Amino acid sequence: MRFIAAQEVARGLGWQALVERLAATFRQGIESPPRHHHAMQRPDGEATMLLMPAWEKGDDADRGYIGVKMVNVFPQNADHGLPAISGVYLLSEGRHGQPLAAIDGAELTRRRTAAASALAARELAREDAESLLVVGTGRLAPMVIEAHAAVRPIRRVRIWGRNPDKAQTLAEEYRQRFDCDAVMDLRSACSEADIISCVTLSTQPLVHGDWLREGTHLDLVGAFRHSMRETDARCLTRSEVFVDTYAGAFGEAGDILQAMDEGEFTRQDVRAELAELLRGQKPGRSSPEAITLFKSVGASLEDLAAAIEVWESVVPESGVASSR
Repeated sequence: MRFIAAQEVARGLGWQALVERLAATFRQGIESPPRHHHAMQRPDGEATMLLMPAWEKGDDADRGYIGVKMVNVFPQNADHGLPAISGVYLLSEGRHGQPLAAIDGAELTRRRTAAASALAARELAREDAESLLVVGTGRLAPMVIEAHAAVRPIRRVRIWGRNPDKAQTLAEEYRQRFDCDAVMDLRSACSEADIISCVTLSTQPLVHGDWLREGTHLDLVGAFRHSMRETDARCLTRSEVFVDTYAGAFGEAGDILQAMDEGEFTRQDVRAELAELLRGQKPGRSSPEAITLFKSVGASLEDLAAAIEVWESVVPESGVASSR
């Protein structure tokens, strides 16, 4: 069994190829049971363990892949200068269940997460969207910049974070590629952006619906627990809402669940999950003036697709059939 480290994962997951792999996997479907979600009480606060299994089904089952990811989410790691998310992905072949590789789970997670957002933006954001606002300064922030720029003609990037120094440091990294700067006034920045990507662990609304202009695409990546949220209910009621999966949205998406608790949103208000959108079963953006919102909490389908892409890129002689 081979160990594939973070640097190899990064090299093996080019944005265009990863977005296409995710699109194909969402269209075709795999077996992906609900993820196991375990809260862990720690001396410095609560942490979370996630276990996410998936496997190829049908005709691909005996020549495809099986996988499972274990991820630890420690928000308090920021106080120690450590990443909030760490983990490992175990990829096996589908015929006999033999392990193939242990893959760095943190790098796999952040790249597939950003690629899923980019895939949704490719389907929902206006084709001429060129300004991006990133809300958050963690390790996902540079990934969503890279991923959105791979599917839309991004020229202007603004970054907001609770720590202005971190926002400024990240902006400096991208100034040679974009008109890029850190911002202090989140309300004003939201009103000027074509795409807003929220990548935080916030438990209070950061983006408010009344701040959004017509035609905006809102990408919500954080808030993977009921107690978390990045937006107020007004963002949802003003938007055409899409999700990565119904199971994830109604099981864990804090932005949606809290808006439902407040009586401002219902299950019927979600227009489609990503697979339906990609298969052409349900329509996307209704007009250039519409505000679209994509809420993701992550799906094991995405992890398996990314792990396969890594494996077949890093070990092209593997000989295990691709599902693409």
